[in-house]
Amino acid sequence: MRPGFSFSGKEMRNGRPRTFVLIACALALSGCAGTPGETALPRATPAAYPVDRLIGKWGVASYRQDKDKARTEAQARAQCKLPYTISKGPTDGVMMHVADDPTPHELTLKGGPGGKTYIGFEGPPGDEQDREILQMSDNMFVTRFVSPETNTRYGTFIYVRCGAAQS
Repeated sequence: MRPGFSFSGKEMRNGRPRTFVLIACALALSGCAGTPGETALPRATPAAYPVDRLIGKWGVASYRQDKDKARTEAQARAQCKLPYTISKGPTDGVMMHVADDPTPHELTLKGGPGGKTYIGFEGPPGDEQDREILQMSDNMFVTRFVSPETNTRYGTFIYVRCGAAQS
């Protein structure tokens, strides 16, 4: 055998293989290290809906209690006289407002764990600034903010497509 390629005898005494083993172990274990309390972020999967389904003019209203959902849907439909427009973004997202910001931003659809779909900035699904899509049809979608604090302030949003036939 060539020197330096055996893990026994004289070659082990010269330190090269031992150094190699120590470096290999250190590299292998470094992948296990992390910040205390750090959790793995969920990976984005394909979203359950295409971005194009969000593009259009929408009546928007929000509710805080499930018993108000039907009434809020009717209120959203009435808002079509002043529709909220969701347009296509420059890089395949959609242009929408985010909480507490009057400027529209490009947001994307992100698939998450358990088949959930989120609307938000690029990044892991379920981020604090994301909205989860709770329900989606051709003429309506329902979202809520992931952040409990933001959801308490804004409620659950119902978007009803303007000009769509009522079902």
